[in-house]
Amino acid sequence: MEDKIIVLNGFTADEALLVMRAVKAALPGSGETAFAMTTATNLGWKLSDLLVHVAEEHRQFMEARSKSRQN
Repeated sequence: MEDKIIVLNGFTADEALLVMRAVKAALPGSGETAFAMTTATNLGWKLSDLLVHVAEEHRQFMEARSKSRQN
């Protein structure tokens, strides 16, 4: 798996947003990085399953964003 994914655990929504902004500001090309927060559901998943799920959601999000910018 080549996807760059950061999984956040224990952060409030506001803290997570600050972390995401800091990462994007600090790392060139980080627009391709996917972020995920743990949930009661995904805490029981194998990490590999979570990464596959997040990567697919990120691809769908990026495709939708690209299409909306074209219109």
